[in-house]
Amino acid sequence: MNKIVIGVSGNIGSFSEEAANYYCHNNNIKNYEIKYLISVKNTMKALKKGEMDKGIFPIENSNGGIVYEAIYAMSEYIFNIENIFEINVRHCLLAKPKTKAEDIKKIASHPQALKQCRMYLKRKWENLELQEYSDTASAAKDLHEGKISSDTGIIACKKCAELYELNLLEEGIQDLKFNFTTFIAATM
Repeated sequence: MNKIVIGVSGNIGSFSEEAANYYCHNNNIKNYEIKYLISVKNTMKALKKGEMDKGIFPIENSNGGIVYEAIYAMSEYIFNIENIFEINVRHCLLAKPKTKAEDIKKIASHPQALKQCRMYLKRKWENLELQEYSDTASAAKDLHEGKISSDTGIIACKKCAELYELNLLEEGIQDLKFNFTTFIAATM
């Protein structure tokens, strides 16, 4: 049986990767490979070119609302929706090793993650600069690689702490205890 190639709108450790693994598990797909395309636009473009079999990306969150990036990207393509499903998204605050909460001067993440944690950010980090990033996992990776200043906190999933050797400062910082994101599995 041929390997199924799935493109996701995130990096290694992203919620889109988590969604792809969830989708494959639930659909008994064992032989698959994930391509990390960072954005929905890149995912749709690669799907149209036939570089993969399926694209998986978020369209809405129970707290953060519509994922506008996805809506704009989808409007440029004609595609098939194979499946619509949800995963529970738990955000964590990550930092460089040895960085304490009081050392953080800025918080970076995907705009949707920042929305899903807005009350937490207002309550605990009211005066800090927020930096929008292309992807939660890419922000974690860039912090690890020194492309972001070491006094930056990152909002991403727990897996990113291990993958990118970051310190897990706080877990479950999303505003809603049950924070579901709806994903689409798309084909051409």
